[in-house]
Amino acid sequence: MTHTTEPASGAGRQRKGGKGLHRRKFLGGMAGVGLGAVGAAGATFSLLSGGNANKAAAADATGTLTVPDLLEGTTSDGTTTYTLTAKTGTNEVISGVSSTTAGYNGSYLGPTMKWTTGDTVLLNITNTLGADTTVHFHGAHIPPKMDGGPQNSFADGETWSPTFEVKDEAKTLWYHPHALGTTAEQVVHGLAGMIIVEDDSDASAALPSEYGVDDIPIILQCLAADSSGDIKYNVTGYLGSGLSYPVLCNGTNVDSTTLGFTATKTRIRFRVLNASPADIMTIQRGDGGTLTQIATDQGYLTEPTEVTTIRLVAGARAEFVLDLADAVTLQAVVTTGWIRGGSGTYDFLTVTPEATDTPDDLPSTLTTITRYDTADFAARTITLGQSGQNMTINGSVGTTMDGMATIMTTLDAEEVWTISNGTQLEHSFHLHDVPFQLIEINGEEPTGVDLGWFDTFEVVGGGSIKIAMKFTDFTDDTYMYMLHCHLLQHEDEGMMAALMVMDG
Repeated sequence: MTHTTEPASGAGRQRKGGKGLHRRKFLGGMAGVGLGAVGAAGATFSLLSGGNANKAAAADATGTLTVPDLLEGTTSDGTTTYTLTAKTGTNEVISGVSSTTAGYNGSYLGPTMKWTTGDTVLLNITNTLGADTTVHFHGAHIPPKMDGGPQNSFADGETWSPTFEVKDEAKTLWYHPHALGTTAEQVVHGLAGMIIVEDDSDASAALPSEYGVDDIPIILQCLAADSSGDIKYNVTGYLGSGLSYPVLCNGTNVDSTTLGFTATKTRIRFRVLNASPADIMTIQRGDGGTLTQIATDQGYLTEPTEVTTIRLVAGARAEFVLDLADAVTLQAVVTTGWIRGGSGTYDFLTVTPEATDTPDDLPSTLTTITRYDTADFAARTITLGQSGQNMTINGSVGTTMDGMATIMTTLDAEEVWTISNGTQLEHSFHLHDVPFQLIEINGEEPTGVDLGWFDTFEVVGGGSIKIAMKFTDFTDDTYMYMLHCHLLQHEDEGMMAALMVMDG
């Protein structure tokens, strides 16, 4: 059953002429240049949502937040089995207009899976799309044969059954297709879902964890569609006329709707995924208050960190908590990240408290992150480029396995990579297999939340990031991991390379 909540109540917030904040400005031409990473913050924080001097009334909710189903697994002989079917369907991507879509176990998006550190999982995934597909477990540290990259493509009517031990600690992952040339098409039509990894750490025990009650998944998307609801996914489609750029929260259009969630617990944990094909999502509060961020892509920060915004490039995730004294409206600020896309600010969710509990103080320490000493790390430069209509990595166009560059490394290798953007386009760099630490962002040392673990990070036009990682646990002389731009159109146009981890 799909979880829903009743619409939240609250005084309608007024801004500039008395109109709500569901507005957007359309941008043409090349965009996404020169936008730096945002989100570093100090070490102290305040948890009372009602204590901000810049407080504004929460926006009225005119819809309800749909919480994706939690997929139940069956456990036998130490293995938990999950069953997924990729299928086609319809969904109102543009309000009032039916679009042809796709989903896992439904018509749009997919259920949330919960994995536990140390468990063995088996996924039986059946393809009924009428086209080849894969399912990639974005951010998971698993063998390359099970990673769901292009080499794992399987045909319509077939079932793929990867199995592996969950080695990740507590974090938010997601799953989506990753076949050559069709990733953007399949993801924008709805093939995406969230994965929650749980562990037995002290931080996990202290943080909200009741799914759909005080642990809430938020999947944000900015798409492109024409007036008939046809969803666009490539250059030809994006250059068409009469397009709109709907913003969706958990599959519901929020262009002119604020969803509501009634919180029966005082402290609510939100897991936010930017599943957009290209656009950047910045999360903030409508009253100008703070969010207490607790995790990045790859798990907990060292301590709860107060931030005013959380900037998520395509494919990235973050977790934050709110302690609610009054209703709070969450906003998504959309920044176009490709040829042409949407921009604007959206009141996507109003959270209204109906709780009487008093939560314990958040733990002062969530985890320990030992920063890499990269003095003896092997160095590489990965160059993101463009050749005509093709995108490249190190000069190679990765539209076929044979045509893409291959990065060779060995088990337990320690490396530092400079990811250099040789274009003036926005890119979202994603590395499969292992998490990385940021060493430099456009020549500056990272601070605040940027000291956490990542698998996806923004590389602005003409900019660079320096990242460090260690290749642990898995090797294969046939199956490869991938590294690529997570602006999905760029990936399909060739900005993808192979990563092969070999025995020493």
